[in-house]
Amino acid sequence: MRFGLVLAEAGNGLRRNITMVISVVLVTFISLTFVGTAALLQLQIAQMKNYWYDRAQVAVYLCTSVSTAPGCLDGEATPEQKAAIEAQLTSDTLSPFIDEFYFEDHQQAYENFQTQFEGTPAADYVTPEVLNETFWVNLVDPSRSDVLVESLQGLAGVEQVQDQRRYLDQIFDVLNAASYTAIAVAAIMLVAAALLIATTIRLSAFSRRRELGIMRLVGASNRFIQTPFVLEGVFAGLIGSILAGGAVVGIVHFFVQGYLSERLSFTFVDVGDALLVVPLLIVVGVLLAAVSAGIAITRYLRV
Repeated sequence: MRFGLVLAEAGNGLRRNITMVISVVLVTFISLTFVGTAALLQLQIAQMKNYWYDRAQVAVYLCTSVSTAPGCLDGEATPEQKAAIEAQLTSDTLSPFIDEFYFEDHQQAYENFQTQFEGTPAADYVTPEVLNETFWVNLVDPSRSDVLVESLQGLAGVEQVQDQRRYLDQIFDVLNAASYTAIAVAAIMLVAAALLIATTIRLSAFSRRRELGIMRLVGASNRFIQTPFVLEGVFAGLIGSILAGGAVVGIVHFFVQGYLSERLSFTFVDVGDALLVVPLLIVVGVLLAAVSAGIAITRYLRV
């Protein structure tokens, strides 16, 4: 096969259908940008889980003078009750599950509350005695928090035992929903890109049907005739995927690293992670274009 002639034919096809080629590039670019964003979002979720789940604590909230929980009918937790709870935490039953724990009294809870809600109306009205004294417990294995909850929930002076992982699960459920939405949109856009590539190839073949008939009469093989059309689709898909890769890297560099990381104390994906996604986008873009063009020319081109 004469590759120079094949490339020349592919170039002619691109020039004749430049508008459709631009459309293919744009659709491929948008769809693969969604694919890259969804992949990085999943990576971000995985990193956040590894970071926050290991730091998630179990909070043992003690009764206050205003608590209405069934275990707080006698009012605020007494020193004897606090000592009994601490003894339970250091017992042979629970100590193998506990990495460390510390106690937060009313004043410490109030100072932390003022720092967290500074400038809000709540900071002006809350007083130390209405805030729970709390034992904060770090577990060796955060997934075994149920052992601690079952052991401490019924003790006198305990208002509530709460695993912070439940709050994290809610956050990650929202993030996963956003990621799945991005994946669904990307899938729809990829289907649209495949259909557009196939349509472009069909139109290109139809506009050159006389030339193809002549090539067939002089003995050109099906492969020789079909290859330029496949290359047209691959070229458009390649340009779109490169643009999508650049967009993903730009989003991570300017938005995630340049904007979000300065305002939020999370561990974020970086440009290195984005660069790992770029080859995947290029492979997907090229394969999508090659398969779509190959199927279109095989099914609709009559040579």
